[in-house]
Amino acid sequence: MPALPATRLGASLRRRPWATAAVAAALLLPLTSASLPAAAGDGGEAAPATRQAAYAAAAGEYGVPESVLLGVSYLESRWDTHAGEPSTDAGFGPMHLTDAPTVLAEDHHGGTAEDPRGDTERPVGDERFGPALTTLYAAAELTGTDEATLRARPVENIAGGAALLAAYQDELGAPASADPADWYGAVAKYAGAAFEQDAAAFADEVYATIRDGAARTTDDGHAVRLAAHPALTPQQRWLGELGLPRLQDDEVECPARLGCEWIPATYRQTDPDDIQAYVNHDKANRPRDQKIEYLVIHDTEGRYPGVINMVQDPTRAASWQYTLRSSDGHIAQHVKHKDVAWQAGNWNINAKSIGLEHEGFAKDQGTWYTEAMMRSSATLVRYLAAKYDIPLDRTHIIGHDNVPGTTTPNIPGMHWDPGPYWDWERYFELLKAPLRSPGGSARAMVLIKPDFEENRPQFTGCSYESGSDPKEPCPLAPSSSVILHTQPDADSPLLADIGLHPDGRASDMHVSDIGSRASAGQRYAVAERRGDWVAIWYHGLKGWFHNPAGARVAEFTAGKVVTPKPGKESVPVYGRAYPEEAAYPAEIPYQPISAHPYEFKAGQAYSYGGTVPGEYYRAVSFDGSAPGDRTVVRGKTKYHIVQIGHRIGFVKADDVDVRRVR
Repeated sequence: MPALPATRLGASLRRRPWATAAVAAALLLPLTSASLPAAAGDGGEAAPATRQAAYAAAAGEYGVPESVLLGVSYLESRWDTHAGEPSTDAGFGPMHLTDAPTVLAEDHHGGTAEDPRGDTERPVGDERFGPALTTLYAAAELTGTDEATLRARPVENIAGGAALLAAYQDELGAPASADPADWYGAVAKYAGAAFEQDAAAFADEVYATIRDGAARTTDDGHAVRLAAHPALTPQQRWLGELGLPRLQDDEVECPARLGCEWIPATYRQTDPDDIQAYVNHDKANRPRDQKIEYLVIHDTEGRYPGVINMVQDPTRAASWQYTLRSSDGHIAQHVKHKDVAWQAGNWNINAKSIGLEHEGFAKDQGTWYTEAMMRSSATLVRYLAAKYDIPLDRTHIIGHDNVPGTTTPNIPGMHWDPGPYWDWERYFELLKAPLRSPGGSARAMVLIKPDFEENRPQFTGCSYESGSDPKEPCPLAPSSSVILHTQPDADSPLLADIGLHPDGRASDMHVSDIGSRASAGQRYAVAERRGDWVAIWYHGLKGWFHNPAGARVAEFTAGKVVTPKPGKESVPVYGRAYPEEAAYPAEIPYQPISAHPYEFKAGQAYSYGGTVPGEYYRAVSFDGSAPGDRTVVRGKTKYHIVQIGHRIGFVKADDVDVRRVR
């Protein structure tokens, strides 16, 4: 986006009769960093006393309705600062001002950060990054505030966002109005979207937030409130003035209100002489032949453009149904619902799931996913869950880190994204299925539900630098994870996950080690209680966590648990729910199942997550010509899903009883 000169912006805002005379006078000149409220101790004017006042001041300064400024900021960051750290797509501060040249520039010349163009008269990055990823530079030009200040200081960052909104309103020729309804076009432009549907989806969420109102305390301790405007109806006609192309793609399977495009995953035979050599998904006919049971949440561990290239790479044996972009929540679909993507590392789960990749990095304190992407994802998941009758719970809406290994040797190599920094509680709020306990007096089960902002375990090993110390502490950040101990003592060792660590060693606090942690929304059977400490059954062990009144990380709840049938000393736990041998026709080889190493003994109980049939989808050839190919083998064996540890598992229904505890 070519930034509006500050003098043009000032001339535009001088026409706004509802701005105060003092503000209008101030805008006759370009705004400089000296004229901005300074942070306390910087030697300038005192900053606004509260974050709320900062929004009010910036709104007044630039003639933007305060509700619009608050609504846009909420959709970008929920008013948080993230301690000055950038988002996945290089956005800083409460207004998510983007600085891709600083954050995303690729180092490809041996460690230097040179400007390949070599011209100081032109800002670095103009050729590599579009306007949506360089809004911080536009805000700097509009306000006269330097880039470092806009990145680091919330007050100036908010003012920069207000300046951008005012500039967008002026560019559109929209009225200089105090009525938030007139700002729909500027709000839509703020999304930085490439397509009209994405811009509209962002603006619609902003206006829904303004209508409903919001209130929360930011991550740096400021109480901010957006009053509800229930009768607000935005002037959506301004959307057309943006001139954005509209996606017209009949291939996508998305809610109509979302911007989705079809970017197909590669499907090709890699060896012309071998029908079993192909990439990167399988043809099927779901849900006619198999029910879709799970929606799997991933993060990309890469930037959106590279991830899109990866799913189309004919040499890569990986695929997934959807990729979601962080900057605006844009969605690309790659594999049809009816087909099976190679995404979860477990064929049984793949055959019965849809995978969603979210632009982000599990180690990078992934709380700084944009609200826009989270809302787009939640809208898509609600649509998929309704379409395929998938329960909105943590047994069916799972992370890649909750997918079990198919066999014991596979367990250590399973992925652990989206990681401990994904905000599951917030995500389920957006799914309109908040994590709530129905209560119960027996206290025989718990729902894991830490206060995300306050829960900050000290993980290690977050650096992506080669050769970095795996024991180096990560920056403390909000987390959905609750750490489990062998004793009711915070200094006692963590649990030993024999599947993840076959050598028998205990798990540790490395960010990738999921062997001794529970996650928000998961339910577990209570094994024991001692004062403020609670033990849950976890991989056949007692995992203890501290749960004092006033700082609870779990709620006691009612629900269903599974226990071994009377007379059984132990019950095997499996990583896949396959049929019995007698169910296989002669042309399809029997797929044996082997028990995981975890012990599910008499006297233990695990949360029940539903019942699934024993099924195996046979798909081993590119053209479906292999004997018995593209058929589902169904047996008589049924399985119950259990929350055996951090990952789910399967037990045969004939081995256990299901009972409700209240």
